[in-house]
Amino acid sequence: MSLDESLSIRVNGEHRRVAPGISIADLVRELGFDPGRVGVERNVELVPKSTLAEIKVEDGDDFEIVHFVGGG
Repeated sequence: MSLDESLSIRVNGEHRRVAPGISIADLVRELGFDPGRVGVERNVELVPKSTLAEIKVEDGDDFEIVHFVGGG
């Protein structure tokens, strides 16, 4: 894949390039997190957890992803 075919996005303030057609759930997995244990904001809107696998990442998207950590 050439850079021309990839999408340019931001994740937690850092620029990244990802393959076209990737879902938000796939992006979260690529980052090393479990989609069931994260909160995702896309372009300043909260993404319902139940839709992470359905929504495709688009060029220029800006994500804030937080993961939940257990403990006490």
